[in-house]
Amino acid sequence: MSQTLPCFALHDGRAGNARQAEALAHWVGNTVSSITLRTAAPWRWLAPRVWPGAQHAFRPDLAGTLTEKPCIAIGCGRQAALATRLLRSDRVRSIQILDPRIDARHWDVVVVPAHDRLRGENVIVMQGSLNAIDDAWLQRYRDCAPVDIRAVGPLCAVLVGGPTADTPYDLEAVLDAIAQVRASFDGLIYVCTSSRTPADWSATIRSLTSQGDVRLWSFDDERTNPYPFLLACSTRIVCTADSVNMLSESCATALPVEYVGAARMRGRVAKFVRTLEDAKRVRALGSVDALQLTPLRESQRVAGDISQRLNALK
Repeated sequence: MSQTLPCFALHDGRAGNARQAEALAHWVGNTVSSITLRTAAPWRWLAPRVWPGAQHAFRPDLAGTLTEKPCIAIGCGRQAALATRLLRSDRVRSIQILDPRIDARHWDVVVVPAHDRLRGENVIVMQGSLNAIDDAWLQRYRDCAPVDIRAVGPLCAVLVGGPTADTPYDLEAVLDAIAQVRASFDGLIYVCTSSRTPADWSATIRSLTSQGDVRLWSFDDERTNPYPFLLACSTRIVCTADSVNMLSESCATALPVEYVGAARMRGRVAKFVRTLEDAKRVRALGSVDALQLTPLRESQRVAGDISQRLNALK
């Protein structure tokens, strides 16, 4: 069934939610449309419970857009959870990514990372987060990468997110990581920040670029974000341990992955990092532990499981 139905990826516009919904739709469906939800108050703040008036939570008429013919609705995040629940019918199969915080029976399939507690007959558990990365994806970005990334020889990507309550590292930890890489790596170091990176960090990191072996792309840069090209072309990856998505995407390559920010790590990200460490897929920067370079590609497995479950619903 899933091989012949179009997929709609529903999300709130946040990069992490959009990437996961779109990635799973890519693996499950034959055609994919991405929809950024316009959610009316108070529904944008509430858990996905069907209170009176919930059918008017989304503008324009979401149900009218999706139910003209059979399809699969794949949502990621709290706002999408209400949408996928409301859309579920004999014509629309609903898949929700991440714990919706209510009973999973309201969806055909719920996909959660292992560090979430939700379990059930229609719950698929994955390691990390979903992404579109496979060998073909990497080759595509390798082929179209800018020459200053593709043809520089040994390249270490330093991927910088931002501190969170569960990963409270500071700028000094990032600067120390860059210094450690410079001392142990004979090649170009390309630092790539994100929307989560504090604005004042980039100015300090940029001062290192005068030394020739360090380059920087910051989120306020007008140039194209080099992140996918760095995943495709690097020979080594170092990343801050604040984002399950960034760690998952790094580990979907066949590169050695080292992380920064181990000292006070806690919560769900810490559990995920420990799982990756146990599998020898990542190590703390500065560690000499051996690494397993088999790519972590849960998305294809999850999509295959979903296809089997949806086919059984015929």
